[in-house]
Amino acid sequence: MSAGLHPLRRGRVLLLAVATLLILGVLLYQTFKPDPKPELVLSKVARGDIEQTVEATGTLKPSRLVSVGSQVSGRIESLHVKLGDKVKAGDLIAEIDSRTQLNTLRSAQAALRSARANRNALAASLGQYEQTLQRQQRLLAAEATSLSDYEAAKAKVEGTREQIAALEAEIAQRDTEVAAAQTNLAYTRITAPIDGAVLAVVSMQGQTVNAVQSAPTIVMLGNQDSMTVHAEISEADVIRTALGQEVFFTILGNPYRRYTSTLRDIAPAPESITNEDRSSLSAQALAGAPAKTAIYYSGLFDVENTDGQLRAYMTAQVSIVLGRAKSVLTIPSTALGARAGDGSYAVQVLGPDGRVQTRKIEIGLDDQLQVEVKRGLSEGEQVVLGDPETRTTSKAKNPSHKPNPNGPAA
Repeated sequence: MSAGLHPLRRGRVLLLAVATLLILGVLLYQTFKPDPKPELVLSKVARGDIEQTVEATGTLKPSRLVSVGSQVSGRIESLHVKLGDKVKAGDLIAEIDSRTQLNTLRSAQAALRSARANRNALAASLGQYEQTLQRQQRLLAAEATSLSDYEAAKAKVEGTREQIAALEAEIAQRDTEVAAAQTNLAYTRITAPIDGAVLAVVSMQGQTVNAVQSAPTIVMLGNQDSMTVHAEISEADVIRTALGQEVFFTILGNPYRRYTSTLRDIAPAPESITNEDRSSLSAQALAGAPAKTAIYYSGLFDVENTDGQLRAYMTAQVSIVLGRAKSVLTIPSTALGARAGDGSYAVQVLGPDGRVQTRKIEIGLDDQLQVEVKRGLSEGEQVVLGDPETRTTSKAKNPSHKPNPNGPAA
């Protein structure tokens, strides 16, 4: 027997050793191989239009919205309109049971007639008393009567004149009562104060309304020929808005139609100011600071509604135009790097030699998708999107960059 290994066994050992070395080599390569160089995502500097806007959510309301109520208490005997009816100013809306007001008017008219009759009777007596006084004056001058008779006649005249003056004042008071009763009687006929449509019927026929503390609403009228949009502008954006800026909006039912107008008013304070209560605020302060809520300021603008497509309290997706630029150099906003103290931005540009270089540029409008390049880049150059040092996966090396000529979608 030979002292060495059998040739077949020696071959197997050799093969096993080679396989082990190969596996170790692969593991070492996978462990220590250099990271792959990140692929660059590029975009060309191209010309396009930019529209920078402030976005807000708005509510459509009629330009004139009126709560038509009753100024007198009573039962609604008849309601002459229904939901959706169009009315003209002066049209009859409803009638309140007028028996109480009619009785009050009749009583006031009777009291007025009585006061006038008393005044007229005293006026007739005054004429007789004045004649008697004149006769007493002549007799006293002829020493044919006593001084006491003359003074009695004079006192009678003066007393009657005072009574007539008191009745004149009472007549004026009765006149006022009659006018008030006539007004209250007229209030039982509810008429439309404006041209518009019946947007809501709050009180039904046969219902009793009580106007002692406040005027109860019967219907809501609104003129929808012209609508007012109440846009909620956030506190972060309101400082960039100003009166006269162009605005446009779309509605949820037709996002493809754009309505345009001009911002005519910006509220100086949020609507929550109406809930301001120092005592309640103090109580909250004692209990602990409440969670801060978002603050919005109401921006108002009007739009014609001749075709009636806009309805009360629809939601409007509002854009307030801060600026527009046409046919300017643009790049994607994602290409921008850090902002420097002088206002410039750093971007990475692919040079002719294929190397990436950092360059400072000056920008203009930014709609969060595209940014206007004022200085630092030329048309046709390619910029790097994002940070190539941190980008791990990307196969598209040069995505098409086609600026939207109409600006961002509304």
